[in-house]
Amino acid sequence: MKDPESRTVFAGVDGRTDTELPDWYRRKKTVDEPKSFAETIRDLPQAVETTVAYRNPYSDEWVETERFNALVEPTRARDHATDGEPDADPLFHVPTDSYAIINPVDVYRPLEEVLREETIDGTPLGDVMFGEIRRYRGGGEVHMDVMFDGLEVRLPGRSDPITMGVTSGYDFFGEHAVYVEGFAQDGYCSNTMRSLTDKEVIKHVGDVRNFRTWWEEILAQVELVADDLFEFIRDAQDIDLDFSELPFTVTEFYSLLGFPDYLAERAAGDAEANAASPFEIDMWTLHSGATFALTHFFQGKEGASLDQYVRIANDILFNPEGTIERIEQAYEQQLAAGGDDGSQASLAGERALASIERVSDDLQEKVEQFEEREDALRERFQDAMS
Repeated sequence: MKDPESRTVFAGVDGRTDTELPDWYRRKKTVDEPKSFAETIRDLPQAVETTVAYRNPYSDEWVETERFNALVEPTRARDHATDGEPDADPLFHVPTDSYAIINPVDVYRPLEEVLREETIDGTPLGDVMFGEIRRYRGGGEVHMDVMFDGLEVRLPGRSDPITMGVTSGYDFFGEHAVYVEGFAQDGYCSNTMRSLTDKEVIKHVGDVRNFRTWWEEILAQVELVADDLFEFIRDAQDIDLDFSELPFTVTEFYSLLGFPDYLAERAAGDAEANAASPFEIDMWTLHSGATFALTHFFQGKEGASLDQYVRIANDILFNPEGTIERIEQAYEQQLAAGGDDGSQASLAGERALASIERVSDDLQEKVEQFEEREDALRERFQDAMS
């Protein structure tokens, strides 16, 4: 992904905790003394409204307008008024007057309260929280990962866990005021698993809801996913694709799903390297290859441009039937676009499609357990949100 302008690693909800980073996370982050979450949030830029004016080109006078209000960072605005060479531009955005400012303390202070009260194995979540905050566009766009040491999935043969949490963020530029979704990071390979719950988004318009209740509901969903993720992974490990019997390579598998070539090549390289055989690869390993490519080599920004590929990657794990159907449709379209080069080519295309359909048929006996588990998880989500 695009490198942020700055990163801040944190551990513990506030200065009263002596939380340490887990060993697997500390090995990947070069930081001696992480800040507390509360301190990090209060260090983030804020936004306030101020009057906007336009210059009349005929009179050369500035005319105020109530239709728009500039969003500025107050500390930077003060520096501009008193310092001849200020460090940063205070202006974030000039929205219409229907824009509602939501500052980071409005969103994350209620989370601090929840983390002090909610527990895991009798320990407050605030004592085991850690993660990273990333700033873009002068601090007007922020993304963060918040994880909980001990809320995890451990796979046989691995010393480092898959640790659960949420990824959240906001911006002052008229897109999302704040978003949050379930998230996990695989300590074994540093791969990031996003969109493990539905993304909750609040826009920059209308009334702001009760964030405390919002966080309670979201954290309840994350705990539910942690309970089921191991089962999804175990089931996906039992579904193998034999690429020696399929009409496409591992790289083409990701390309047919919609990955751009540079990501498809990275994903295939990781999947082949981690499979027992480069020709027979299970769906969990194929999913891990996709998340490896997205975590370490995606060239776009965090947000919508990344989300589309995250959905594709997650379907490999949570919806293998849908993944095979998508590949079959893409392969059919590829054949149709290639034109009819004669009966031999047509026969080869039919045989290729038949080999994909056999994979789909073999999946049917396992599809029901995926669907039942997903339906049960969705029902528990609804109970948690009600």
